[in-house]
Amino acid sequence: MCHRKRSGYRPPDLINAKIYTGPIPAERGGELAMGGGRSETSALSGTEGGQGMTTTQNSQRPNACCFCWCCCCSCSCLTIRNEEERRRRRRRKRISQDTKMETIPNCEPCPKPSVEEIRLWSQSFDKLMRNPAGRNVFREFLRTEYSEENMLFWLACEDLKQEDNKSVIEEKSRSIYEDYISILSPKEVSLDARVREVINKKMQDPTPHTFEDAQLQIYTLMHRDSYPRFLSSNIYKSLVQGGSRTSSES
Repeated sequence: MCHRKRSGYRPPDLINAKIYTGPIPAERGGELAMGGGRSETSALSGTEGGQGMTTTQNSQRPNACCFCWCCCCSCSCLTIRNEEERRRRRRRKRISQDTKMETIPNCEPCPKPSVEEIRLWSQSFDKLMRNPAGRNVFREFLRTEYSEENMLFWLACEDLKQEDNKSVIEEKSRSIYEDYISILSPKEVSLDARVREVINKKMQDPTPHTFEDAQLQIYTLMHRDSYPRFLSSNIYKSLVQGGSRTSSES
């Protein structure tokens, strides 16, 4: 009796099945090992290495698992962004509508501003920045926007300008560079390439004005970007309203 060669034989129930020989994700692998899901697998013995090939019946395309992985990555990135936004909202929500001057951290020693002084802060950014109490309030607002380093850098530059001792100037300049200019610092401020190049040259022989260009650039950034939002913030509006109530009661 003549025997038909069966090396290419496949069972009838697998003729129309899509054969996927790629790696099986850990989740799917565990599921198959426990017999879960609707996937049915068959191991076909190879002619050379004796290794089995896994066949999945319910998969209509072999790259379904890859598609799932891409979706998971996208979902993870979206989750991180949403969580970051939720943290910011919670931070802003903690700023009460009844914010008072006493609740603002007194980072720079200064007397309590008058109602007129608080109102003057809305007339120009220069008036706000020239007032120690105004800088304290504005700094607290920047903290809610995670950009407090801009004010800290500006203040450090102002402090450097008051020095005349060469060794102190060199020490403070190095500290400012490491804290706010270095790309390795978590408090790095946003500066363009031209200003960074100027700073690198000036750091060879630091002076009280080594960071002058950078200070002006950060000042302009706060003026154009943060200052308009500050005037519309709960922090500033509450101070104005609180001052108005106090003056009317007296």
